[in-house]
Amino acid sequence: MIECKDLKKIYKNGEIETVALDGVTFQIEKGEFVAIIGPSGSGKSTLMHILGALDTPTSGQYFLEGEEISSFSDNELSDLRRNKIGFVFQSFNLLPRTTVLRNVTLPLLFSGLSQREREQRARECLRQVGFEEEKLYRNFPNQLSGGQVQRVAIARALINNPSLILADEPTGNLDTKSSRVVMRTFQELNEQGHTIVIITHEMEVAEYARHVLSIRDGQLEKDESRSSKKARVKF
Repeated sequence: MIECKDLKKIYKNGEIETVALDGVTFQIEKGEFVAIIGPSGSGKSTLMHILGALDTPTSGQYFLEGEEISSFSDNELSDLRRNKIGFVFQSFNLLPRTTVLRNVTLPLLFSGLSQREREQRARECLRQVGFEEEKLYRNFPNQLSGGQVQRVAIARALINNPSLILADEPTGNLDTKSSRVVMRTFQELNEQGHTIVIITHEMEVAEYARHVLSIRDGQLEKDESRSSKKARVKF
């Protein structure tokens, strides 16, 4: 699914260079549940931006489903993000004055589908993440709990049927109970065959994954497969 070879990312500010990634190499198989963990400033967010085609490496190679995308043009990267990658953010990034249903349909706005078709697909995605209270679909985000809002954000990430779901600190703004609901949702999506990659600094969140990449000072400190063990389940 993903292969990264000797990824390096250097940010320059005048004559000052900051090395965010320093020769990172790893693979992620299709259908895996992966956590990328590290402290603040470790390089994990930079790595997520590269995996999500939001940034490009200074050097090295990034293959997604066999395609080497490190040298893609801006238009090619845009198409890739739209068609193959679903994003879930810590801050949710929902439009506050737009209903739950319309928020989920937004990535389909230029798909050529009718409004009815877009809303039907949105309902399917909301049910897929366990948000089945249809009476809430006309609510605005500020009328929902944190856990509900994040599940709406996950449904939006699913709307284009992406190959890869990237989640950046998806429980960072949630209480413990809501965090468990959201992580259970990711587990269920993974069981359905979705490839999930979560960026986190919390070990409790990383324990839900079966494959853990530990990043520190821009380098891959540990690449641990837990496929032979049972990942942590908290229901």
